[in-house]
Amino acid sequence: MKAAIYEQFQGPIEARQVPEPEPGPGDVIIRVKATGLCRSDWHGWMGHDADVCLPHVPGHELAGIVEEAGKGVRNWQRGDRVTVPFCLGCGHCPQCLSGNQQICDHYFQPGFTGWGSFAEYVRLPFADHNLVRLPEDMEFDTAAILGCRFITSYRGVVAQGRLQGGEWVAVHGCGGVGLSAIMIAAAMGASVVAVDIDAEKLDFARKAGAVAGINARETEDVPLAVQEVTQGGAHLSVDALGSREACRNSILCLRKRGRHIQIGLMAGPEANPEIPMHVVIARELEILGSHGMQAHRYPGVMQMIRSGILRPEQMIGQRVSLEEGAQKLMAMDTFQGAGVTVVTF
Repeated sequence: MKAAIYEQFQGPIEARQVPEPEPGPGDVIIRVKATGLCRSDWHGWMGHDADVCLPHVPGHELAGIVEEAGKGVRNWQRGDRVTVPFCLGCGHCPQCLSGNQQICDHYFQPGFTGWGSFAEYVRLPFADHNLVRLPEDMEFDTAAILGCRFITSYRGVVAQGRLQGGEWVAVHGCGGVGLSAIMIAAAMGASVVAVDIDAEKLDFARKAGAVAGINARETEDVPLAVQEVTQGGAHLSVDALGSREACRNSILCLRKRGRHIQIGLMAGPEANPEIPMHVVIARELEILGSHGMQAHRYPGVMQMIRSGILRPEQMIGQRVSLEEGAQKLMAMDTFQGAGVTVVTF
């Protein structure tokens, strides 16, 4: 099969022929139809993720068709249209048994703990616990971008952030995660302020539902600017980028008893931000992390998409080939272009 593979961190990613995966007990082999290009894959390529072993195939946002089911798989068969969360739970550990497969003690992450979906085929374990059946009318490229940024934002905003209609939300970083958070928050009746350093991305954020945009490159005091727009500060603020500056700005822009949700990965030199804890205490703020979403929570998202309340396909900026996707992955630190890039097969 053809796959995009790299043999050293920060080295070239090349599309070439590699052996096809074989299913073990409980596994399925998915024929990949679409896979999203996500900044998390860039972190893996940079060497920021200890789970990645070389040589490696990236890719963790995917949708496709079951090609083969391994021994013991009960719920899936060849030809089923599926997607999957980026973090697969084993189904047996205490976290999984409590319904929190997104923080499984024995998790599998395609594109990190194993080879990923920048390939014609990918092996996925724990299939009966994690695969999600796709509606027949949902396109594969739309389904692919749900698998990381959209479901992570959904759970971060809805479950962790406990968003209520009429609240103010600030979203720091208008890449795929940020655009997802904006679309979801707006659909739930919140007023969203988008923060980014790129005017084109801020324009895209307004199309996704933001009522105001703040260019952090042109604004001396971002938290103050958010507080002025929201007349006292955001009720909920999201660091959708994963940087020290975005994290700090997100916390400082909150009103009293506000909630900060950390969705963007804090890796490499950004891994340990300074937290303005005196403000957290004085304003009684909450700081919460959000790491993906369980497969059993997908039906709520799917229903909102099918009803037209959420339209994640609007976030797709471009569709590219595997070879083009490999080149774009290596350049993700430059934040080029608005919207989400999807590799299609």
